[in-house]
Amino acid sequence: MRLESLLGTRYPVIQAPMALGQTSALAIAASNAGGLGSLACATLTTETLRGELQAMRAGTDQPYNVNFFCHTPPEPDADREAAWRKALAPYFAEYGIDPATIPAGPGREPFTHQVADIVEAFRPPVVSFHFGLPPPELLDRVKSWGSKVLASATTVEEAVWLERNGADAIVAQGNEAGGHRGMFLTDDIDTQIGTFALLPQVVAAVRVPVIAAGGIADARGVAAAHALGASGVQIGTAFLLCPEATSNPVHRAAIKRGAAHTALTNLFTGRPARGIVNRLMKELGPISPAAPAFPLATSAIAPLRAKAEAKGLDDFSPLWCGQNASACREVPAAQLLREFADAWRQAASR
Repeated sequence: MRLESLLGTRYPVIQAPMALGQTSALAIAASNAGGLGSLACATLTTETLRGELQAMRAGTDQPYNVNFFCHTPPEPDADREAAWRKALAPYFAEYGIDPATIPAGPGREPFTHQVADIVEAFRPPVVSFHFGLPPPELLDRVKSWGSKVLASATTVEEAVWLERNGADAIVAQGNEAGGHRGMFLTDDIDTQIGTFALLPQVVAAVRVPVIAAGGIADARGVAAAHALGASGVQIGTAFLLCPEATSNPVHRAAIKRGAAHTALTNLFTGRPARGIVNRLMKELGPISPAAPAFPLATSAIAPLRAKAEAKGLDDFSPLWCGQNASACREVPAAQLLREFADAWRQAASR
């Protein structure tokens, strides 16, 4: 099945969900331009989620995607939390922060029946998941709304698992992609390969449509994805400078500096995610065994981030970004999406 037919969109181009870079405005613009706009929901409170879904309903009559995480919340580990705060102690001292005043707590919530209670009223055309899929009874509930289900795979094994367990299409997330790795069958980051190595292997291993993601930022990347068998493309980083994006000033400035040096890091959430290298990543190393399990690392970083950003510094900010930020431009999201759609059409006509 063609991806456009599955999703109900004009073009097989998906604006990737980006928790720190968007609200419904970006997703609405992408959907109204003929692609699939995506709303990142994992960091939203109950009321914010409801408000954003209302905005999506009011802003577009085209298909859209809502994205959730499927992690299992970890049990708090007092020893690991203490080790993490000890690693951050010099920074707390630098900014006059008393670590005893920082509450521990999650920074991301998984998809649950309580979340589904809110989403069900809107019956979104597409629901996508990161870190696997929700439990079968919850996935069945989503499908009962008529929603199509997308999910991210970072290995061939994950793609096969997702198809077997009910995904309608698979996002093949290459190592170049910004933000959190969708990995869920392994914790070994050495298994994470590039988009154009992963994509043809996934296409050969599954029968459902495969969407290429990671490092696709211009017409050449779109054409390459098409040539390697993708049914469509998912693009995130290229949208970060669009006026509809909500990337904060330090994030935008880091991208505009050009030739962004990125790395996978677990410092900001406890789980590997690709972002622009900053002071914290340089000084602690991008991957630290002291960081609490996802998403518990978030709380101790939050006050440092706030203090630094108030001074215009990105030292403690998660600057999520893919390896290819060269095409980031301050143009309307609709214009950018149509450029990608044109590139897909040209590739398909050859």
